[in-house]
Amino acid sequence: MAAIHLIGGEKGGVGKSVMARLLAQFMIDNGIPFIGFDTDRSHASFLRFYKDYASPAIIDDYQSLDKIFEAALADPDRRVVVDLAAQTHFPLSRWIDDSGVLDLVNELDMKVTYWNVMDSGKDSVDLLGKLLDQFSSRLNYVLVMNQLRDSDFNAFEFSGLKERALDLNAKVMVLKRLHAPVMSKIDMHNLSFWAAKNKPAEGPGNLGMLERQRVKVWLRQAYDELSTIQP
Repeated sequence: MAAIHLIGGEKGGVGKSVMARLLAQFMIDNGIPFIGFDTDRSHASFLRFYKDYASPAIIDDYQSLDKIFEAALADPDRRVVVDLAAQTHFPLSRWIDDSGVLDLVNELDMKVTYWNVMDSGKDSVDLLGKLLDQFSSRLNYVLVMNQLRDSDFNAFEFSGLKERALDLNAKVMVLKRLHAPVMSKIDMHNLSFWAAKNKPAEGPGNLGMLERQRVKVWLRQAYDELSTIQP
């Protein structure tokens, strides 16, 4: 079955690109073929870290977005991973509605999953509510509770949206926080997560043995969560 994974969450700074990179590394490590698209014109993090697997996509250009859909159809055994930049929901929704994308998805027996990456703030909860209002059961959902700033997701837990999403067969995963100095070094040196856990600790700025071990522990925990979702 052709499958498109949209890594989104309208709020900036919640870790969408980290989630896209993590999903890419999970697929690489598990021998799952995929192709990536990066819609972030400012940072292009997905493209920067996984340049052998990703291509740029222009979020407000229908022909560019069409290529994402066509890539899924061209090889149904290959997953398509799309890193959505912040504040791209409107042009993406317009393309979906104007092009009848979700109707065509049903006709062609494709699967589109929206990975809603969220932090512990109420604004992430409010944006999730708007997403569910708009698409309801027309999308598959994975709710990613990213602990990059805080592990207290009470605003989400008591909002009623978790139960609402679960009624729509959504899946929920917890993404634990990776030690901030380690993530900073990974970003500074444009390391894939494979390189971050395996690259020797030689030269300035490279990860030390225990820092690489922290990456391995973090990846193991994240992979355990992803294995239950089976992307």
